[in-house]
This record gives sequence, structure tokens and C-alpha cells, in this order.
Amino acid sequence: MPDIVELGERPYVALRGKVAMTEISAFADRMREVIDWLAAREIAPNDAPFFKYDVVDMEAGLVLEIGFPVDDLHSGEGEIVTGVLPAGRYASTTYHGHPDGLVDATRDLLAWADDKGLEWDADGDRWTARLEIYKSDPREVPNMADWDTELQFKLKD
Repeated sequence: MPDIVELGERPYVALRGKVAMTEISAFADRMREVIDWLAAREIAPNDAPFFKYDVVDMEAGLVLEIGFPVDDLHSGEGEIVTGVLPAGRYASTTYHGHPDGLVDATRDLLAWADDKGLEWDADGDRWTARLEIYKSDPREVPNMADWDTELQFKLKD
């Protein structure tokens, strides 16, 4: 069952790109670039990795960021971007299972919020903060069917 949670600002470092739905997995495989960039600067992530969907347009493509929250704001370079996940109210739910099921989990969260009369902090296909947070470490949980992923979608203030 989804909840509404209040979250503070969270600085982050991520790799940004425009991808088709069918290219998400290949883009996710580039997470190592973010890890290497952080390691080269001795910056430690302070929480689990995430996917941030900035633009969700099934036909024209997704604008996606994959990265980690960090303690302080930094300057990015090239495809590595930095930013701050905004403080505010988020609709949140945890999905247990293979990431392939996140499409249905997302649909269910969107429907739940619609039933509650909640408004997203979004302008059409552009979202302020629409996150998938990957809580399971693949080194500890190698079977993707056993992964836990938290969805956090920012609500309008």
C-alpha cells in the first residue's frame, strides 16, 4: 500500500541520457561510469542508487538519470550531472520482484494517487522527481526476482 512521505533535499550525482524504453537496461549498465566518477573524486554515495525519470514520453523517448545521492552538491562534467532532489511530499511504495514488474508497480502507484485526488509535481511529460530507488545490492541479492525497489514520485506542494 502506498504512503505519502515527507522528504528533505538530497544532493546527487548521475549520468543523464535520452533513451527509448527498450534501451533502459543498456543505459543502466552504464552505472559503472557514475561509480568510477565518484571514486576518482573520493565522493561516497550516502544511499542506494536510483533512476530518475525527468521526461516520460513513450514515443519520443525518456530523459533518464541514473545515480546516487551524496552529502554535498558537486559540479558534473560531460554526461555526469549533479543536482538536488527537492524536498517535499512524495507518494512512495516498495515493489518486491524483478525490475520488469516496475511498469505495473508504476501504473498501480499512478492509479492510487489518481483515486486519492493527488496531483503530481509534473508539467505534462516532465517530472520534478520521479524515482526508482534500488534498495537491493546485486552483490548480496544476485537474483533480480528478490530485489526491493522503492518508487518515490513527488507530489505538487
